[in-house]
Amino acid sequence: MSAFLYIFRLKSGSLYVGTTLNLDQRVQEHREGRACRTTSLDPPLELVLLEQHITFRGARRREDQIKRWTRAKKEAFVSGDMETLRNLAKSREGHK
Repeated sequence: MSAFLYIFRLKSGSLYVGTTLNLDQRVQEHREGRACRTTSLDPPLELVLLEQHITFRGARRREDQIKRWTRAKKEAFVSGDMETLRNLAKSREGHK
């Protein structure tokens, strides 16, 4: 069974990162405002990124990683700008 990492762009412009085993059901729950407090208050406008993972554990690890990223890194990621994403990761490494 596959697991999914997904990112929604919300009405406010924010990005929401989540994971699920049943993508269709989870998307419907978010759209109906039943999935979580965040998307019930700030509804999703579009699904901007989807990654399929072999295990739910792998998807959750990826979710945890992305949730620690800055907004700039998330925006670069969803837009497919890997050069900017790498540069932002390098600049962060220098601040450790």
